[in-house]
Amino acid sequence: MTLDWLTYFPSPARGVWHLGPVPIRAYALCIILGIVVALLIGDRRWRARGGEPGVIYDIALWAVPFGLIGGRLYHLMTDWRTYFGEGGVGWEATPRIWDGGLGIWGAVALGGVGAWIGCRRRGISLPAFGDAIAPGIVLAQAIGRVGNYFNQELYGRETTLPWGLEIFWREDASGVRDPHLLDGVSTGELYKIVQPTFLYELLWNLVVFLVLIYADRRFRMGHGRLFALYVAGYCIGRFGIELLRDDAATHIAGIRVNSFTSTFVFIGAVVYILLATKGREDPEAIRSAWQSREAGGHDAETPEEPAPETPEEPAPETPEEPDAPEAAAGAGSVVAVPERLSGQADSAEPEAVEDPSGEQEEAQFAGSAAQQDTEADTDTGDADADRAVSDAEAAEADEPEADELEADELEAAEVAESEPVDEQPGPDDTGEESAETPPESPEPTPVDPEAETGDAGDADPDDSDGAEVQSAEHPDAGEQPDDAATDDAAEQR
Repeated sequence: MTLDWLTYFPSPARGVWHLGPVPIRAYALCIILGIVVALLIGDRRWRARGGEPGVIYDIALWAVPFGLIGGRLYHLMTDWRTYFGEGGVGWEATPRIWDGGLGIWGAVALGGVGAWIGCRRRGISLPAFGDAIAPGIVLAQAIGRVGNYFNQELYGRETTLPWGLEIFWREDASGVRDPHLLDGVSTGELYKIVQPTFLYELLWNLVVFLVLIYADRRFRMGHGRLFALYVAGYCIGRFGIELLRDDAATHIAGIRVNSFTSTFVFIGAVVYILLATKGREDPEAIRSAWQSREAGGHDAETPEEPAPETPEEPAPETPEEPDAPEAAAGAGSVVAVPERLSGQADSAEPEAVEDPSGEQEEAQFAGSAAQQDTEADTDTGDADADRAVSDAEAAEADEPEADELEADELEAAEVAESEPVDEQPGPDDTGEESAETPPESPEPTPVDPEAETGDAGDADPDDSDGAEVQSAEHPDAGEQPDDAATDDAAEQR
């Protein structure tokens, strides 16, 4: 009994599972998983370099389909006998990428064209974008190689090494047996033990991934130089792995075509690293570029909003003139205030305007002075009205009988004739009618010019009665009692 089963590792029993009528293929799942991982890593790295978050997914809508088409075209060109040669599977099998058959060189080349289109549409530098996505691409390749393991493909020559891969016969539902059947199930019968070249390439891709991360942090590689390093590093590993494979492939001069491709691509990548600009793009320049584009697109789509109006500061209010169309005079009496006092201030109120030079303060001061003058005039009118009402009440209380009125008036006239009368200015001097002053009281009591009627009543009650009757008959003349008495005396004479 040998211990060989402890060293060799077997291939999976199958590579396809059926969920009802829907086939679930391990190879397709690995490709999809690799793409998702590459996009996640690439987006994180692109944002760290100042790029717009999420833009990598927009570019992937161009790069991924182009990459799948390019990988399939490269596989068809380098393995054309399998499809178009004698006994080949024919043209109908050419689009069946889920059965395997993607060439990495075609995927990178045509995928780069798709990325260029996407970057051009977004105004992004393709070399800078390639540096951000390179580590994710090589990691996606490592994940994709697991799909080759489930398909029992891309293995190497037979070996006795302890890590050799066991390949088993497979059989499908129709009874066909072939170790390369994708839909078949392992029969458990060993076909051969081979070099696990898929595992070699997986491990090599992981090494390249770590080298890229280290070199990017250590040397700050940019301007496409990191992507070129990825290409050069992958070519070195792929060249050595191709020497271990013996599966069906196209040969040129006895050398597998992928070996030639690896050599030429490696030379081109090294030349680019040497000639490209050293250093890395400024993250702030990349960030400001996409932010300015975003701001410009927003301005183009959104109509320009008017600038908010700055509210004008209200001018200091001028103290309002008191509305005094009427003023109370005495007990219950109302005296009309002249219109010149009540409405003039309101009608002439100036508009409030901003006056930073101090003119507004002067206007306020003038308005305050006018208000004080108006209040003084109003107070004077109130005092006159009060005195008129007092005189009227006294006249009502002392009103004599109607038959005594005529005798009193005659007696007052005789007294007036016996006393000298001061001459009043004539019409030639003042423009007004001359009038004689009423007879003075025999007592030397000081006379108030505004209340002569009350003083005359003290000297001669009969004479005051006549004045009081006249004042009662003409209440408007309450402010001028002297003129009424003078007129009565003139008529009597």
